[in-house]
Amino acid sequence: MVKMHTREEIALSLAERFERPVRQYRFGDFKLDLQGGFLLRGSEEVALRAKSFEVLTYLVERQGRLVTKTELIDAVWRDAAVTDNSLAQCLVEIRRALEDDAQQLVRTVARRGYLFAASVTTAPLEFPRTAGEPVPILAPPPSKRRDWRLPAVAILLAVVLAIVAGAGILFRMVRRPGANEPATYTQITSFTDSAVAPALSPDGRMVAFYRSDRTFLTADQIYIKLLPNGEPVQLTHDPRPKYNLAFSPDGSRIAYTAIDNQSWNTYTVPSLGGDSTLLLPNASGLTWLDEHSLLFSEMKTVPHMGIVTATGNRSGHREIYFPAHGRGMAHYSYASPDRQWVLVVEMDPDWLPCRLVPMAAASAGRQVGPPGACTSAGWSPDGRWMYFGATMAGRQHLWRQRFPDGQPEQITSGTQEEDGVAVAPDGRSLITSIFARQSSVWIHDSKGDHAISTEGYAATPDETGKPLSFSADGKRLYYLLRRDSPASPTELWYADLDSGKSEVAVSGFSIRAYDLSSDEKEVVFSTQPAGQSSQLWLAPLDRHAPPRRIAATGEADPHFGPDGQVLFRLTDGKQHYLARMGRDGGGRTKVVPYPVIDIMSVSPDRRTVILFTGLEPNSPTAVDVIAVPLAGGQARRVCDVCSAWWSSDGRYFYVGFALPSRTVPTGSMLAIPVPPGENLPPLPASGIRGEADGLSIRGAKIVEQGDIAAGPDPSTYAYVKSVVHANLFRLEFR
Repeated sequence: MVKMHTREEIALSLAERFERPVRQYRFGDFKLDLQGGFLLRGSEEVALRAKSFEVLTYLVERQGRLVTKTELIDAVWRDAAVTDNSLAQCLVEIRRALEDDAQQLVRTVARRGYLFAASVTTAPLEFPRTAGEPVPILAPPPSKRRDWRLPAVAILLAVVLAIVAGAGILFRMVRRPGANEPATYTQITSFTDSAVAPALSPDGRMVAFYRSDRTFLTADQIYIKLLPNGEPVQLTHDPRPKYNLAFSPDGSRIAYTAIDNQSWNTYTVPSLGGDSTLLLPNASGLTWLDEHSLLFSEMKTVPHMGIVTATGNRSGHREIYFPAHGRGMAHYSYASPDRQWVLVVEMDPDWLPCRLVPMAAASAGRQVGPPGACTSAGWSPDGRWMYFGATMAGRQHLWRQRFPDGQPEQITSGTQEEDGVAVAPDGRSLITSIFARQSSVWIHDSKGDHAISTEGYAATPDETGKPLSFSADGKRLYYLLRRDSPASPTELWYADLDSGKSEVAVSGFSIRAYDLSSDEKEVVFSTQPAGQSSQLWLAPLDRHAPPRRIAATGEADPHFGPDGQVLFRLTDGKQHYLARMGRDGGGRTKVVPYPVIDIMSVSPDRRTVILFTGLEPNSPTAVDVIAVPLAGGQARRVCDVCSAWWSSDGRYFYVGFALPSRTVPTGSMLAIPVPPGENLPPLPASGIRGEADGLSIRGAKIVEQGDIAAGPDPSTYAYVKSVVHANLFRLEFR
């Protein structure tokens, strides 16, 4: 049974933590209710994350007294190591919630700490809600024309309560298993955030996982739990992007991949606690074949990554499988119990169906499992079954297939989703992560944060790269949305920011990427129908004519270029290139002679393109983000690895380094002014190597939100807010 925390339990936890009686406090128009666990302004609830609520409580209860930064961090994060940025983000959220831009309520005392300066009175306790009493959730009726100007607090509260409560019901309900479904579900973790990517020790007595809502390239940390009832223990304090978990044959170490200085390396951490150490450079997705032999991914050239086997000192090195395309990346590999076959999880650039290849000789093998995006896999101990975590019809579920040539069978279903496959040594059960998720579009402006999309499923940056964009004048926001369910087509919508109305701009297609023309009269977009190559289309935004297909042989990542041309990613041989073509699809030419990984953005004046590529011949695994003038000239280095784009009017250039994490859930961006007449700021010759480099540029500032669509200035931006609740479960089979 899932442990669901009521507001009363949260309030009691706060009272115990700060050793204070449960009370209510009033200041100005606000009431801080510790019994109910909420903040009210008048009769309207104001949304705050749990940590922000705790910070506000601590300050309010010490009204008029200076609280040092160290004291505040020790009180709120007493059991966790955090950065100053975590506290700073809480204070930003609190000031937004209190509309305290002038810092009259929560004052910063330079180099000393913080002071809650408002007059505070205690209030008599009011009748609390009965434990378990439902909170009404109001939603507008379905409509093709939607008003997003609803109270942001009510929308966020509705989304969070619906997902957490819905996940709890789904996880706890008694299911009647179908022919292939598990007979029982037993919960292993009960976090209020998320646990993902399980890995079992060889004896099945320990499970390792990431306490995160991201299974791939997460900045969050590795935890371990003794089964069945041990307490989860944090093993790492590693801020680098990470993925993959695998136990050593004796269970004493856990291997994981961490990316640092552009290298994908494997580290190990003792399963009973200790420091991480480098096991093997240029090695990712590593697992052990035996005490001496390893199976892992290796990068030949950026980004080409394949599966090899070798010993710990790389002797006996042998290639097993490399994707045919130079952009392909085989990230995970799982050897069969008899070590004769390997299941491969790969992307190009999206996740592909899983692949089965022979261990004995280099071979392309064949695709196995369902024909959807496969992100995890595993074997039964007797080698008779292959298991897969794969997405079909917009939802991620578990599948199995009898080895070697059975048909894929779906073994989980429903509105909850699953990912991760850790099969128990006895073969009678597996551990996976079961999760519920929702995503919506929000805008931040001078009035605070407001929800734009209140229905459907907003596309996230992980899915489409850059799903949001402002019009040049900043009056309209365009975004990608699945209207009814995760299986619905991803349509292009826009919100009129003056009237508060949203309308569909392009329907009838499932759009993967798009770009607006400078005059906002047309959109170019890509789509990929099932079983077909990627296609490019042009469509007028006023709908005076139907969309027109201009390419259908794998072209992708479209952008408008200078003189009405269309820039796109061209596949030529085993590489991708930046190319251009006319609006009729003709006159194709390469823009630069070297291969590219991604087209990141194009400047509003269409003179400069940002590319993610590898240009260093003496370091084939090094990558760069570069700015290329489309009229010809020398490329300029932006950074090693970052995200980079312009504001809607080109007056600011944005660079992002930090990945979101559990302690810093929003990430951040650097906003750098662009001098008049230029389209890039004065970048260092070696590029921006981190936030400190960027802040050294005159006028640069930090925006406390990552993956944004930038409006006319840093105070206005849009972002996708995702809410995920995931825990580990054991699925036992009959």
